[in-house]
Amino acid sequence: MAEAERIIGTPDTPDAAGGGQERPDAEQEQEQAPERPRGKRRVAVLFAVALFAYLLDLGSKMLVVAKLEHHEPIEIIGDWLRFAAIRNAGAAFGFGEAFTIIFTVIAAAVIVVIARLARKLHSLPWAIALGLLLGGALGNLTDRIFRAPGVFEGAVVDFIAPKHFAVFNLADSAIVCGGILIVILSFRGLDPDGTVHKD
Repeated sequence: MAEAERIIGTPDTPDAAGGGQERPDAEQEQEQAPERPRGKRRVAVLFAVALFAYLLDLGSKMLVVAKLEHHEPIEIIGDWLRFAAIRNAGAAFGFGEAFTIIFTVIAAAVIVVIARLARKLHSLPWAIALGLLLGGALGNLTDRIFRAPGVFEGAVVDFIAPKHFAVFNLADSAIVCGGILIVILSFRGLDPDGTVHKD
């Protein structure tokens, strides 16, 4: 009798059912529960970095336009590094001045792509990299929209002038740093969703 009860009763007992099915589900819920808040924190980091980069770029350009434009360049490290205000209708570092509208569209597209990618972001390094890209793109896009000669054709304010190099701004620097970080993360096999793969 005891043997029969053991054979027949085992599938219906709470212990057996719980041990066979419910426990893994509970463990999976515990593992999955932190993912959503963690993803939200990464998105918060992305937008915080973007906001910081954007405000720093915007503030520096306002200061340059008010204090440096139409004035002699300021030497920071002799003639190796100067601050000299110029208006750039092209892309970063003065390339492609005939394609201002195209660069404006590209910058807007980059912002949209980053905003969509943020929904599945679970990697802190990727959040920082995308935040730098977003802040830099927003900084230069603001110039494209609101500065002369017109909407979507505005010239970007550049002022950092190293010797034997193109003049650029803080938005360009943020974009370059973000791009370099993305290349490094890609070579290391780290995806935006936090997974790591090795080829």
